[in-house]
Amino acid sequence: MTQTAQVMIEKALQVFPKSYVHRNEEIILEPRNNVYFRLVDVETEIDFKCKMFAWVSRPIAKSLNKYWAPRVLKRFNELLGTNFTKDEMYLIYDRLGNDVNRALTVRFIESNYDMELLKRD
Repeated sequence: MTQTAQVMIEKALQVFPKSYVHRNEEIILEPRNNVYFRLVDVETEIDFKCKMFAWVSRPIAKSLNKYWAPRVLKRFNELLGTNFTKDEMYLIYDRLGNDVNRALTVRFIESNYDMELLKRD
């Protein structure tokens, strides 16, 4: 794992107040709502960010209640230095959730989160 990936993990542990890394190499960001992802194949900062979009966009967009969704979104934005809205998270989940298109996720990150890349024709 690169140092920048480790820095992202450490920052996530600070931004998400009750987060921790489980012995099964999972980062549990929000324990009460089981928001987590595996760190096994995270080698770089890009890998970490891809996992955030792949596995944290769904709870924000679809499964967290009205109390938790804005809180997790706020921390997501704080961690990545973004300012996504809930509506934008629906689009992000639709196009990048569940790691359905890693190449597009990487392009999205490298473009400094250009939402135009996610819009369908």
